[in-house]
Amino acid sequence: MKEESNPGVNSGKFGFLKNTYWKWIGFSTVIVASGLIFLWLIFFAVPAVKNQTVFYKINHELAADQDVNVIDDQTLVADIGRLQRKLDRLTPGGVYLIINTSANTFRLFKNKECIREGLCSTGSYIKLEVSDDKNWIFETPKGVFTIKGKITNPVWRKPDWAFVEEGLPVPSATDASRYEPGVLGDYALSLGDGYLIHGTLYKRFIGLPVTHGCVRMNDEDLETVYKTLPVGAKVFIY
Repeated sequence: MKEESNPGVNSGKFGFLKNTYWKWIGFSTVIVASGLIFLWLIFFAVPAVKNQTVFYKINHELAADQDVNVIDDQTLVADIGRLQRKLDRLTPGGVYLIINTSANTFRLFKNKECIREGLCSTGSYIKLEVSDDKNWIFETPKGVFTIKGKITNPVWRKPDWAFVEEGLPVPSATDASRYEPGVLGDYALSLGDGYLIHGTLYKRFIGLPVTHGCVRMNDEDLETVYKTLPVGAKVFIY
């Protein structure tokens, strides 16, 4: 008896679909096609149907952000200009001296340009006590001062604290021991109340807070400051 043949799985018109290789090709083709259709819908069909409102909204928001940035930049520039004009009004013309007691530095200005800068020495903030009701604190005063007078070859008139500090009796106000030449340098500029800008014998201490309240400078710096600042010129100490 002849056995009837059963059509094989690989026979017939679609038998190749049972092959693993062709299955993967078919699956990949479907995925790629689906992705392309999705992208076409997003970037072409949908915006076209809605009159491209998606892109319009994005561009509108970007433009708004740019406008805000432009306004902020213009406001900032205007504020800087206003502050600069205010600073120019407050900055004195002519010549003046600025002294920084924290850093022990000075800057000499002429027509708003710094023409010399360097180290100086200012008050030590040491407190010298004699009794409960009599003591001295050696600090350089802060504020705006003017040059009261200018002296060449100044002679130091020693105040009471100089004798107390040395453990000596305080002499009378006119005693010759109060006057000591050659210790203040070649020049001195008076700020009033006994405070001077002057030179020093102890140049190794320039740049340190070691004075009794006066401002000490090196010889070359002092000479320039002396010759540049007239009587009445401002000195800013902070």
